[in-house]
Amino acid sequence: MISFEFPVNERTRSLLRLEQLYRRLAYFVDGEHANEHHSALLTLFELMETASRADLKADLLQELERQKQLLEPLHDNPAIEQHTLDGLLDEIELTTSRLLELTGKFGQHLRENEWLMAIKQRAGIPGGTCQFDLPSYFLWQLKPAEERRADLNRWAAPLMPTAGAARILLKLLRDSGKTHHYLARKGMFQQMSGGKVVQLIRVSFDENLGVLPELSANKYALNIRFVSAVTGEVRARQTDADVDFELTFCKF
Repeated sequence: MISFEFPVNERTRSLLRLEQLYRRLAYFVDGEHANEHHSALLTLFELMETASRADLKADLLQELERQKQLLEPLHDNPAIEQHTLDGLLDEIELTTSRLLELTGKFGQHLRENEWLMAIKQRAGIPGGTCQFDLPSYFLWQLKPAEERRADLNRWAAPLMPTAGAARILLKLLRDSGKTHHYLARKGMFQQMSGGKVVQLIRVSFDENLGVLPELSANKYALNIRFVSAVTGEVRARQTDADVDFELTFCKF
């Protein structure tokens, strides 16, 4: 099975983008080659821009507090594993504290580093980080991998509370999902929403079908169209086959 997630609002869209960037950052930081650490640095710059929205921190804190208020009454529910619940609440509390400790604009410590900003500026030019453009960066790439990794972790450390908040909120959102089986006849499916509000929609199906879902949703209706998975040589077309799939609605 393969799954595609579709955010329904801007907050969920931001969380998914942050999740992808932090995963990519962790992957490249763990690498050994200078090219992997170059990719890690470019990802840091992407994170700096993606999370620079002024109200992001306030949004994360507000949602973490709301989830905490919803979870605390579950201590009286015998069907809930109390040890797991306590661990989650402790994690929310710790992440909230770390977010509150952040001062200034997200990634400000990176913006104040002239050396990093010079790399960021040159990275926007095709081939702009060559040895003759940035000799000091070339020397940094020649350092042992553990030294480069230590630098990357130091630069990334002030950004990590945001990663923790995104991870907690997306886990809670995904765990809330309710899944149903449907059949898209000749690749087309429509369902009236009846005013139901969700934050995330997940579509899952057999990856061997060679199709991709195209989704549009609002408070009135949900439309899914399955099209052929192509890479540009030919135009994508709606499949003529029936598609058996799972549809998951997630909301806090």
